Amino acid sequence: MSASPPTIIEVAIPVRIDQTFSYRVPERLAASAAAGKRVLVPFGRRKVTGYVLGPGDATAAELKEIIEVLDAEPLVTKAELAFLRWVASYYLFPLGEVLKTALPAGINLTSRKRQVAGPDGTSATEEVLAGGKRVKTELFYRSLPAAAGVTQPRGRGGEILAFLAGMEEAPAHLLRQRFGPCAPQLKRLRELGFVAATAREVYRDPFREEVFEHDTPHVLNDDQAAALARLVAACDTAAFAPFLLHGVTGSGKTEVYLQAIAHVLSRGKTALVLVPEIALTPQLVRRFKRRFRCGIAVLHSGLSDGERFDEWRRIRRGEAEIVIGARSAIFAPLERLGIIVVDEEHEGSYKQSEGVRYHARDLALVRGKMEKGVVLLGSATPLVTSFHAAREGRLGCLELPRRVRDLPMPTVELVDARGKKGETFLPPLAAALADNLAGGGQSLLFLNRRGFATYLVCQECGFVLRCPNCAVTLTYHRRRERHFCHYCDYSIPAPSVCPGCESPSIGLLGRGTERVEEEVRELLPEARVSRMDRDTTSGRGGHARILRGLEEGRIDILIGTQMIAKGHDFPGVTLVGVVSADATLNIPDFRSAERTFQLITQVLGRAGRGDAPGRVIVQSLAPDHYAIRHAVSHDVAGFYEEELAFRRETGYPPFAFLAALHLSGTNAAAVEQGAERAARLLQQLKGRLRSRVEILGPVTSPLGKLRGRFRWQILLKAPARSDLHRLVNGFRGAIDLPAQVRLVIDIDPVEMM
Repeated sequence: MSASPPTIIEVAIPVRIDQTFSYRVPERLAASAAAGKRVLVPFGRRKVTGYVLGPGDATAAELKEIIEVLDAEPLVTKAELAFLRWVASYYLFPLGEVLKTALPAGINLTSRKRQVAGPDGTSATEEVLAGGKRVKTELFYRSLPAAAGVTQPRGRGGEILAFLAGMEEAPAHLLRQRFGPCAPQLKRLRELGFVAATAREVYRDPFREEVFEHDTPHVLNDDQAAALARLVAACDTAAFAPFLLHGVTGSGKTEVYLQAIAHVLSRGKTALVLVPEIALTPQLVRRFKRRFRCGIAVLHSGLSDGERFDEWRRIRRGEAEIVIGARSAIFAPLERLGIIVVDEEHEGSYKQSEGVRYHARDLALVRGKMEKGVVLLGSATPLVTSFHAAREGRLGCLELPRRVRDLPMPTVELVDARGKKGETFLPPLAAALADNLAGGGQSLLFLNRRGFATYLVCQECGFVLRCPNCAVTLTYHRRRERHFCHYCDYSIPAPSVCPGCESPSIGLLGRGTERVEEEVRELLPEARVSRMDRDTTSGRGGHARILRGLEEGRIDILIGTQMIAKGHDFPGVTLVGVVSADATLNIPDFRSAERTFQLITQVLGRAGRGDAPGRVIVQSLAPDHYAIRHAVSHDVAGFYEEELAFRRETGYPPFAFLAALHLSGTNAAAVEQGAERAARLLQQLKGRLRSRVEILGPVTSPLGKLRGRFRWQILLKAPARSDLHRLVNGFRGAIDLPAQVRLVIDIDPVEMM
């Protein structure tokens, strides 16, 4: 970054305009308007926050001046800015929006107009600035010499004074915890000159209340030791080194992460650990807090804006050597980055579905290459693309083929559910649940649907209760006695007669987690049953509360969606039941078999991780499908061979690269016409560029209406990324759609719905 900024600077504005802007810097701000800082600038009729990128275009005419420099120090380093420029270029998204995504929410200022009363009583318009996250401060109290030997204060005031006399100082929150509401007493003690108070900045710490006991590194088995040795050697070369750590469930991948990170820290570098779900964060953070005494920061969507702001500032100030978080943590401002770990690298939740549609797993590889560090992708069920890259030598392959302490893999029984309509628990699963409860074991029941029943249907006229905003049926939630849309949260009270023909012959079809919970309680009334899905974990700390109940043995049977399948380690779980293994097989997506295999394999891996052996029962309507067959037989290699053959034949990743164009709007005809216009332009550009891109569509999306918007899509397939970007870039610059039609370009799409 230049110590003497130019008088003309380039500024990125967080708006959906794919360009940057040049501004003049007034002399009074010339020394402070450096790259990486925020500036307040005029933009149209507003004042907004922009980000300084460097020297601007000095030839531009009639430049506006920046109003103010908002930061004393840059928020973004030169290396981070280069990374964010790459993100904007690859995902074809405005750089200002990418910068806004990477920085803490709520820190930017923008102007707005409001009506105020003028001095003569008339109404006037006033411009005010809104936004800007505030630093949290707290009062710290200490006893003064004048209080020595004082006995006059009585009651709570005297207790506070005696308490402060025994320590150097105490924060206000600690005094409130010990003495209850005590502001009047503290005010009086200050007036008497017995105590003094100093306001200081404090961090909002989401883990402040927890106490962590220290542990020591575990002894590694031969496979773990071999993997760690390769990682340590790579860390010592200070060069980019990507690895796939392919280990069966329960093979001790986390211990390899911990010891590799310990080595990186010993060399004065920092570490970033990505997890796919915030549900995994508490358990992982506890393991890291027990192992390390350095600063550990946490970044995920479950934190408040203030907590995220404070964690980001701790990282920026160098007070955290390890960052753990969900996908957005890929933008954590860590310097001297030595290793990036992507746990459960196969998970689709690493892909951002709104705004900048980045994939954190892919960005980990990009950032690792830029930082010349080690990137470790860990999974028991790697992405097909990762497996192929390792086989081709583009990723170093580290294998953990057995569980720690040589614990056996669980025994698996596949139960054919065909012809068993109406039965949630077939006899083998029902008996196993009862036996496991009697033996003191814990059970997990997996079902990939929440709610009580999937939909309501009339037996007379066939009417199905659907969401008016989305092309989906409404799901019944018995506890709230309402039908909900799981996409837009539209809901209505449960009807007593058919809304179509007013017949009372309406019934619920399908099963959700809420109904399975009720059936378990009926089957085993003595069991302590809990449920883990989006409904039960929506409150603050919901994930941690349920998982801790299982960890501490207060839950006998936990029913859940795929949240329970991901990376949790509970030694007490000895039985896993998969109520229905087929839901993901029927999704109209080329990855449906891969996702089914991954999900079943992961949920099987929750059983038998302690001293007691594990047992798994899988109920399936498609027991002969290769994804299910290979999953229940623990045959990872067999599945990948069949899946890669399918991908090669159909021309899907890893043998092609994809981009999806999504068009949506509230006017069905306008969206359809816009999609057809977009497809024609793509075909014209393809011919002009002699492009090898295959254009599929336009077609209505599988979810043809969502949140009141009609949806169409076009899928692009290309043998090389460069072909894809060349065509899409040309299309972006030439397409002209009606204002009511929204276009979203998704590079490397994960969801095809």
